[in-house]
Amino acid sequence: MPAGRPGPAAQSARRPPPLLPLLLLCVLGAPRAGSGADTAVISPQDPTLLIGSSLQATCSVHGDPSGATAEGLYWTLNGRRLPPELSRMLNASTLALALANLNGSRQQSGDNLVCHARDGSILAGSCLYVGLPPEKPFNISCWSKNMKDLTCRWTPGAHGETFLHTNYSLKYKLRWYGQDNTCEEYHTVGPHSCHIPKDLALFTPYEIWVEATNRLGSARSDVLTLDILDVVTTDPPPDVHVSRVGGLEDQLSVRWVSPPALKDFLFQAKYQIRYRVEDSVDWKVVDDVSNQTSCRLAGLKPGTVYFVQVRCNPFGIYGSKKAGIWSEWSHPTAASTPRSERPGPGGGACEPRGGEPSSGPVRRELKQFLGWLKKHAYCSNLSFRLYDQWRAWMQKSHKTRNQHRTRGSCPRADGARREVLPDKL
Repeated sequence: MPAGRPGPAAQSARRPPPLLPLLLLCVLGAPRAGSGADTAVISPQDPTLLIGSSLQATCSVHGDPSGATAEGLYWTLNGRRLPPELSRMLNASTLALALANLNGSRQQSGDNLVCHARDGSILAGSCLYVGLPPEKPFNISCWSKNMKDLTCRWTPGAHGETFLHTNYSLKYKLRWYGQDNTCEEYHTVGPHSCHIPKDLALFTPYEIWVEATNRLGSARSDVLTLDILDVVTTDPPPDVHVSRVGGLEDQLSVRWVSPPALKDFLFQAKYQIRYRVEDSVDWKVVDDVSNQTSCRLAGLKPGTVYFVQVRCNPFGIYGSKKAGIWSEWSHPTAASTPRSERPGPGGGACEPRGGEPSSGPVRRELKQFLGWLKKHAYCSNLSFRLYDQWRAWMQKSHKTRNQHRTRGSCPRADGARREVLPDKL
C-alpha cells in the first residue's frame, strides 16, 4: 500500500459528520483558536466577501498529541466534502484552500467552512459570509387605523436578496423639531413592515425613512413626509344588512352604519359595494354610492342568492385634501331575490287582436329607459322613484289582464281591447 494512503478501514472512518451539527456551527460557534482544546485554526476567521469574490484559506494544525499533520486533512462546505484539487499542502502542518467566483451564502447566518482530520473529526470551523450590500429601500407606504397608530411597509432594494442577514430599521421624527425615533414592532403586516402603536401627533407632518444594514454596508431610503390625517383608514362598515325590496324580484336593499371609531371626528366618507352570485367568484363593484349608508341594487337575477360586501374611505378628516385610504371589505352578507312569478312565453297572457295597437313597444322602451337609469345611477332616489312607479303600473296591468282572462273577458264583445295605462310616472 502506498505510503500516506489510508487503508479501507481508515477510508470508511473518514466520512463527514452529519449535516445538522455542521449547520449549527455558525449559529452556536465553530471551534476557535485560543482554546486549550483546539488542535487547529482556520484563517481568515469568519470572512465576509462579495458575490463573485475568491477566498484563500488555511487550516493549520498545532499541539496535537496524536501527531496529526496536514497530509490527512480535508475541507467541507455546508457538510459537503470539497474536491481535493481545491486544496494543497503548504507545509507539514498547514493545508490551504482556494475558492473562486463564490456564490451567495446558502443561509443568512453564514456558510460552514470546516477543517477535518483524517478520521472525519472536526478540527476547526469558520463562518463564511458571501453576499451583497443592501440597496436603498423604496416604495414606503403608511396608513393610520382610526388615527390611533401608524403602520408602514416598504420594498427592499432592486435586487431584494442580499444573501446576508440584513437589518431594516424604520425611523421617524416630527418634521420641524424632535429627535429621531425607531419603530419597534416589525413584521406586523409582512416581512418588511413596522407598526407604531401610539404617541403620534396630529396636525404636524412626520418624516419617515428606512435604513438597511448588513455586514457589507448600509443604505437609506428617501424620506417620506406625511400627516397622520392624510393617511387614515378605518374598520369595515359594521352591521351590513341586505334585504328584499318587497316583491321586486330584481332588487336588494343594502344598509350599513358609519365607522363608530370615527364618530367623534369631522370627516366625510365614501363607500363602495361589491356583490356576486352564490356560485361565482367574480365581483361586481358599485362605485357611486357617495356618502350614503344605504343603497338599492337593481337589475339582479330573480330567485338568486347574492353575497354583498361594503367598504369605507374616510376622507377629508378635519379638512384634509388627500384622497383617503379604503378600508378592508366587510364580511360577506347573503340574501336572495324573490322568485319571478311572471308567466313565461305561452303562459296564457292575453294578446291583442289583429289590427289593434299594442303597448308592447311602449313598455319595452320604458324598460330600456329605466334600465339605463339603473345602470348609470344605482343609488339615485329619482331613478328608483321612477322605476318603482313603472313596476307598480306593470304589476297592476298584469293583475288586471289576469282577472279578465279568468272571467273570459280578455277581448270584449264589441271587439275592443281593454287596456290599463299608468296615470303618471
